[in-house]
Amino acid sequence: MADQLIFDKIKEKFSDEILDSYEFRGDKVVCLKKDNVLEIMEFLNTDSDLHFDFLADLTAIDYLEYSEPQPERFAVVYQLYSHEFKYELTIKVYIPEEDLHLDSVYSIWKTADWLERETYEMFGIHFRHHPNLKKLLLPEDFKGFPERKDFPVKGIGYRENFPIYSRPFDNNYLRKEED
Repeated sequence: MADQLIFDKIKEKFSDEILDSYEFRGDKVVCLKKDNVLEIMEFLNTDSDLHFDFLADLTAIDYLEYSEPQPERFAVVYQLYSHEFKYELTIKVYIPEEDLHLDSVYSIWKTADWLERETYEMFGIHFRHHPNLKKLLLPEDFKGFPERKDFPVKGIGYRENFPIYSRPFDNNYLRKEED
């Protein structure tokens, strides 16, 4: 019953934004267009019958060379959870390669802060109105997006430029100070 309630509530209010909705192996998935993501997410968070109060994860998928055709090359995937009702929901938002911009959900769920930053850094998807969209894992001057399917498997030569620091092994830390 909960599965149908979730699908019905979203379809009732945002039928023009839905590309697909289905259940697969117990996971409820709703695929959306990108234009009104923030409005839809606010609804999922504030609706009294749903109350998805937790953004458990956010990442992206690069469908380049994927065996089945997809609406767009990229999708941002949100894993939502309602503590009150014990609902889980996956939202997929398809994004065209020519316009890798999507509204940030940081204003709704603060956990989006680092998740959006990591997705930006690894896939090159820009989150509009994010308060601090800068790199987390890679150096600021790193070029490219390592999680994209067209990123070279052997990298882009950046690793060879890292300075190598070494210090002789010092085993004095293993000795106890004698009284």
